[in-house]
Amino acid sequence: MTPVLLLLVAIADEHKALLHARFRVIDAPTPALRAAALAEQAADIEYVLTNGSVGFTGAEIAALPRLRLLAAQGAGYENLDLAAARARGVPVCNGAGTNDDCVADHTLALLLASVRALPRQQAALRAGQWRDALPLYPHFTGRRLGVIGLGQIGRKIAARAAAFGMVIGYHNRRPSDAAGAARYFPSVLELAAWADDLVVATPGGAGTTHLVNAEVLTALGPGGHVVNIARGSCVDTAALAAALREGRIAGAALDVFEGEPHWPAALDGLDNLILTPHVAGWSPQAIRATVETFLANVDALQRGAPLLTAL
Repeated sequence: MTPVLLLLVAIADEHKALLHARFRVIDAPTPALRAAALAEQAADIEYVLTNGSVGFTGAEIAALPRLRLLAAQGAGYENLDLAAARARGVPVCNGAGTNDDCVADHTLALLLASVRALPRQQAALRAGQWRDALPLYPHFTGRRLGVIGLGQIGRKIAARAAAFGMVIGYHNRRPSDAAGAARYFPSVLELAAWADDLVVATPGGAGTTHLVNAEVLTALGPGGHVVNIARGSCVDTAALAAALREGRIAGAALDVFEGEPHWPAALDGLDNLILTPHVAGWSPQAIRATVETFLANVDALQRGAPLLTAL
């Protein structure tokens, strides 16, 4: 009998075809479809593929008597109820490592666009202004980049920034053996006071909510830029909007933000803010890799072998 997969994330048809080749797929990327699938087909579902933002609750885990594997598509898993899964004996995995390069590339693109004010410069040019009428914007060499969260993605961001001649500092809960020449700071506030720019690359969840707040933004200073590719909850939106409007920082670029997919009204009308729609980890290569990693975890489970990316 073909195993049944509850798919809670939207993915392209070319990648979904890999799943259809192995499963009867219940495609439920919206709250209404999800609720209907759980109400009508809970007895059949053996596998769940979600992501950190969409999550999967303890009540939903309890409603699936045949559940064999709960998987997060990407690296994040903050809204998966791991305790409930473990209490049921259901293994959990994620897609760690599958989109690291894509996220790191996007991060540098956002940082470059913000520091060099590319949207502002294009708008000025289209309005008939030439370079002599515009401010000068800094280049990267010698700027200090503070990375909040020097995990796998944070290290790839740091390596790319170092190739541009940036000096790297970071904050983790504890110093990292893999930090290389990067300088450790025991608090986000101390990192911000040292840095010219900040990149937020830490996991989401209650422990990192509003890690970047008004005090941190003030410490970063009027020449600083903030890039968030982690979770929207990591940055205090109201504090960021105020800092941008008042010139207490120079710019920000967000791939994630509180309340997505609808950006907060506080962010309207800011020409020193760049937004992208939570696509830092999305490329054809990266999405295919997430699906292939999920399938490899399924194969391992069926063989009785350890999961590749167990949580």
